[in-house]
Amino acid sequence: MNLLLDTCAFLWYISGDERLPAAAREAIRSPENEVWLSVVSFWEILVKHRIGRLAIPAAPGAYIPRQRDRHRIGSLPLEEAAITHLSRLPDLHSDPFDRMLICQAIEHNLTILTPDPAVRAYPVRTLWED
Repeated sequence: MNLLLDTCAFLWYISGDERLPAAAREAIRSPENEVWLSVVSFWEILVKHRIGRLAIPAAPGAYIPRQRDRHRIGSLPLEEAAITHLSRLPDLHSDPFDRMLICQAIEHNLTILTPDPAVRAYPVRTLWED
């Protein structure tokens, strides 16, 4: 399975947060799965850290790539082809970061690992077990 991590799923995984269900943790760790963090999530982390809404142990510009590499999570770039899906998405979710993750999942045939019920309402594969 090819997984695209929602921003919170990535942050919970790298910090060992109990909010990440065991099944999600195992899916990320499984050598059978390719796991991706979008540059959109990196952008979201940088923005939230800058405005004081996200505390992380080090400067995000170095910390996030280091954690991504440490956990063997690939970096997914944002490409024009993914952005074109935005015009066809229903208005179910107002978060622009999540909407771009949905577009990337559609474009690259990925399953989004997310607890967000609004994301799960879109025509995209998701994975989450509470």
